[in-house]
Amino acid sequence: MEELYGLKNHKLLSKAYSSAPKSSKTELFKEPNSEGRRLSLTSGLIGILTPSSSSSSQPAPNGAKCIPIRDRGFLVQTIEFAEQRIPVLNEYCVVCDEPHVFQNGPMLRPTVCERELCVFAFQTLGVMNEAADEIATGAQVVDLLVSMCRSALESPRKVVIFEPYPSVVDPNDPQMLAFNPRKKNYDRVMKALDSITSIREMTQAPYLEIKKQMDKQDPLAHPLLQWVISSNRSHIVKLPVNRQLKFMHTPHQFLLLSSPPAKESNFRAAKKLFGSTFAFHGSHIENWHSILRNGLVVASNTRLQLHGAMYGSGIYLSPMSSISFGYSGMNKKQKVSAKDEPASSSKSSNASQSQKKGQQSQFLQSRNLKCIALCEVITSPDLHKHGEIWVVPNTDHVCTRFFFVYEDGQVGDANINTQEGGIHKEILRVIGNQTATG
Repeated sequence: MEELYGLKNHKLLSKAYSSAPKSSKTELFKEPNSEGRRLSLTSGLIGILTPSSSSSSQPAPNGAKCIPIRDRGFLVQTIEFAEQRIPVLNEYCVVCDEPHVFQNGPMLRPTVCERELCVFAFQTLGVMNEAADEIATGAQVVDLLVSMCRSALESPRKVVIFEPYPSVVDPNDPQMLAFNPRKKNYDRVMKALDSITSIREMTQAPYLEIKKQMDKQDPLAHPLLQWVISSNRSHIVKLPVNRQLKFMHTPHQFLLLSSPPAKESNFRAAKKLFGSTFAFHGSHIENWHSILRNGLVVASNTRLQLHGAMYGSGIYLSPMSSISFGYSGMNKKQKVSAKDEPASSSKSSNASQSQKKGQQSQFLQSRNLKCIALCEVITSPDLHKHGEIWVVPNTDHVCTRFFFVYEDGQVGDANINTQEGGIHKEILRVIGNQTATG
């Protein structure tokens, strides 16, 4: 009867609004105390079954990981514990369940921490770590991740922007790290990266054969590829042609989501209060290796800052594509030709040539890459507009939605204004399609 009474009055089952407890960063990153109050998801559920010495015990200050209060029934406690943990699961290592310490808080996809024991378990036991599946379902995304990693390594700023540095177990000595963040060797990482077979070739032959070839050339090539894939904290999906934004004039368009459930929930709450709009964010391709793993951060007045901060500290956005193209290093004078349009908008008399071109356009053909992101931003009083340059001090008020890549100096239309009715409507249409299809 106690369980039934608790379920009947529980806020989740009564369809009333509920949210995960909020935890401050200082509380989030505390080490476990001696009383062992912080539990993993599994041990927390087991703890529910353990008789409590005091039914009035209070939960630990860190609401994300605490012993459930046992003055309610088992089912209610189970629901409440899951309700607390699920929105913040990605803030913790998938192996040891200890908190990550990122520059800008948690990200969308789970990953392992840098503790050597966790890295060993993650790579040797295959926990969430299978490059073959990723290449089979999202080869174009893997191709992009490898290109970003290469750009960061080739940058003269690699000491600053190639973060996180790989943590890879030595296949010849599983008790050692071949790539260790505490002992960085950028040349060795580049050598292994050069030995990774092109993703296009991986899709055209049995994966095990490709892996054997890589292992012969460099035993660290395949483990590095596994790390590049598994360390990505964002959700990236290649957009099919019929769901691309045609005015961006590139076949390389991706859905890019990086906000964890808790941040997305806060974003939607702020959106209800203040509304939102869309704006571009331009950054050199070399920076995106870190952005996909650490999130968009306020780089102003830090060593990450590349351009000036004339309008103050914050994330810089613009409704005009030309402004963001400049920040990404594009040559704004170059125009888009008909051949740069997506394959669906071009007509070819030769069907086989058209099909071949379409297959090639799925993958990146060049190492000369430029990119910009299309973000959704909260139009609150905190959004500082200085003409066509907007500054957002609050990182929780910016969420990436789309990512566009250009090759060999290609440039999209420099006159795109996200505030124009037709452009704004098209963005909403494409976002609606992505939401409807999950």
